[in-house]
Amino acid sequence: MSDVEKQVKAAMQAALDHLKQDLKSLRTGRANSAILDKVMVEVYGSMVRLKEISNISVPEARQILVSPFDLNNVHAIKKGIEAANLGVNPMVDGKVVRINIPPMDEAMRKQIAKQCKDLGEKSKIVMREVRRKYNELVRKQKADGIIAEDMMKKLEKRIQELTDSFCKEIDTVTAEKEKEVMTI
Repeated sequence: MSDVEKQVKAAMQAALDHLKQDLKSLRTGRANSAILDKVMVEVYGSMVRLKEISNISVPEARQILVSPFDLNNVHAIKKGIEAANLGVNPMVDGKVVRINIPPMDEAMRKQIAKQCKDLGEKSKIVMREVRRKYNELVRKQKADGIIAEDMMKKLEKRIQELTDSFCKEIDTVTAEKEKEVMTI
């Protein structure tokens, strides 16, 4: 495996991993603590991630429980979750914040499924950008006399094969998430 091939694979894998993280944060009909991964809370005069200042658990299929390490932060956590605009309503229950996940109607399911498709398309655009960038690099190396014409053709073919396989993987991952979102 050539150096260029390794770089292409690493860049495409990073884009795929980013897509998987983004898909985790989308809401489904069930409670999933990953929807809180990007929530930022203002405590001690600075913004910190919710999971750095609390323990997040899923005690029931439709409920998320946020237990702050410092009980004084419970109202700040509630405000941070509300500010994240996740379509959920956090409630302070003594020393914890409870988030009941409401059942989703058909329109909301379709909207979130559409978001899945959009995230998949954006990832495919990133894949094509990576392909373009490395194809240009290979052509430049050929023009500079670093590699021969047959090596350039071989690398371009391999870059295209990697692009195709990662795009198929994107389709698979987004289809699975769409299915999960549409399942009642």
